[in-house]
Amino acid sequence: MFAQSGGMFARHVLRSFVIPLLLYGAAGLVASYFVWHGVNGQRGLKTGVEYEQRIAELRAELGGLKAERAQWERKLALVRGDVVDADILDEEARLVLGRAHRNDIVILTPPAPPARR
Repeated sequence: MFAQSGGMFARHVLRSFVIPLLLYGAAGLVASYFVWHGVNGQRGLKTGVEYEQRIAELRAELGGLKAERAQWERKLALVRGDVVDADILDEEARLVLGRAHRNDIVILTPPAPPARR
């Protein structure tokens, strides 16, 4: 009779202590899984911060590219149109023909008046 009561006591301890402990442990693991993915996952909190940093970098790059484009548009405006800027034309011609070094200093003089007959 005493041996049977010992087995019943073990079952009672098992049911009242170990099974709830296992259930709470499993629930904790499931909760920690979702918390980890909420912070580190594809749409987590850290990913949002990384996206904001990337957006800031791309906006800075976009600003630099817009400034470069404006500079090129100003240069093209000098070459296009009815009147071509002589300095720009001379600079580009020298670069294309290989007659200019980047340290050259070019001094343009006005053309001489035509000779009278």
